[in-house]
Amino acid sequence: MGRPKALVELGGRPLLSHPVGAVVAAGLEPVVVAKPDSELPALECPVVREPAEPAHPLCGLTAALEAAGTRPAVVLAGDMPFVPPELIAWLAGLRDSIAVVLAGGRVHPLLGRYSPEVAPLFAAALDDPMPLTEAVVSLDPRFVREHEIEPFGDPVRIAFNVNSPADLERAEDLLRP
Repeated sequence: MGRPKALVELGGRPLLSHPVGAVVAAGLEPVVVAKPDSELPALECPVVREPAEPAHPLCGLTAALEAAGTRPAVVLAGDMPFVPPELIAWLAGLRDSIAVVLAGGRVHPLLGRYSPEVAPLFAAALDDPMPLTEAVVSLDPRFVREHEIEPFGDPVRIAFNVNSPADLERAEDLLRP
């Protein structure tokens, strides 16, 4: 992206402010998890700094679950600007130990709900790191399928990640009415 992703502007706001705002609008308390050297915009929520190593998304998931304590965590990637608050609230109300979105033919482990009891499983998985999706799928999650997401909007748009300048351009287009 040429600069820290969380600071990239989308619709005149830092990219990270979109998912944080959606969590607030869902009636939940946002907590941002980031590496120690990650540059972040000014935030009005707690920031948990995960360990610098290993450089693996499971490290962030583990830190998020530790920060949540005995409560489940709804996880939302900082580069997913189109997740509606209603979906976040709905995910929070699920009772599954792990529930992750399956949209556009892909599992989205950074859009889901995790119970605190899975934290030790993720911590153990860091000893034998495998790709995040593979690690989550190996724990037999509930897949939240497109037909369940459709009442909240277009599943592919909801699960859209901004990972490149072309994605940022596309996101700007998606913001236009």
